[in-house]
Amino acid sequence: MQDFRMNTFLTVTETKNLTEASKRLNITQPAVSGHIRFLEEYYGKKLFYYSGKKMNLTEAGKVLRDASISIRNDEALLKKYLLEPEKSMPPINMGVTMTIGEYVIAKPLARYMKKHPESRIDVEINNTEVLEKKLRDGDIQFALVEGAFDRKFFESLIYREAKFVPVCGKDHSISHKTGRLSDLLDETLLVREEGSGTRSILENQLKLQNLSLGDFKRTIQINGMHTVLQMLEEDLGISFLYYPAAENYLNKGTLKTIELKDFHVYHDFTFIWVRGSAYEYLYREICDELMGNN
Repeated sequence: MQDFRMNTFLTVTETKNLTEASKRLNITQPAVSGHIRFLEEYYGKKLFYYSGKKMNLTEAGKVLRDASISIRNDEALLKKYLLEPEKSMPPINMGVTMTIGEYVIAKPLARYMKKHPESRIDVEINNTEVLEKKLRDGDIQFALVEGAFDRKFFESLIYREAKFVPVCGKDHSISHKTGRLSDLLDETLLVREEGSGTRSILENQLKLQNLSLGDFKRTIQINGMHTVLQMLEEDLGISFLYYPAAENYLNKGTLKTIELKDFHVYHDFTFIWVRGSAYEYLYREICDELMGNN
């Protein structure tokens, strides 16, 4: 069982304020200060420094935070194992981003579950930003994401590489033209919500060419890839997405890719979990099978 003072420490790292931490923990502020002081004396390092009224982690504090989160989350999974009836397996909670969940991982995951009928994998579909937070909080154990993630905090394993393409309806006027990314700025752009890996990749690629979402004539934000694809079929505008998401539509000819001279982007779909987890071997075994390596 993790020391109760570590729980206080993690709460302070989240609130960045002793008063707020004491309210969340329902203990006095002097007790919170005492817990932090004990840890600093025990480890022989300052864990926080002040910037105005806000508490920030020192480098030693960041190391302790990451290790503590890993231990806390492993302990939660261990408790689930121990509470299960004998010979029963507790569920492993896996997160997947929306594009991957809807268009990439369903069949490999179904094959895995058929091969391992005793396994219990619960799947949550959400955007990369939400899944990363759920990993930190221990709500899920590993995730398959398309967006950028904190490589210092998460261990990773590449699932596959996917092409990232501009797409429009089959009758869209620009679909037969070959030009440059800047030629699309007069278009209506369909874009996913903030926190989405698809949106993050697009914003990063635009930034490389000194562009942004605001440079397009009109931007429509849509929380769901399926809706984006249907609106593209109705010729509402253009979008940028991973090829696997649009593959069926492209094959049946209702959508087309837009050929650009200056936009050739590939990005990884990546398994991630909290670095230092004692259950890394288990996550790697599951990921290897989903990748078809076993």
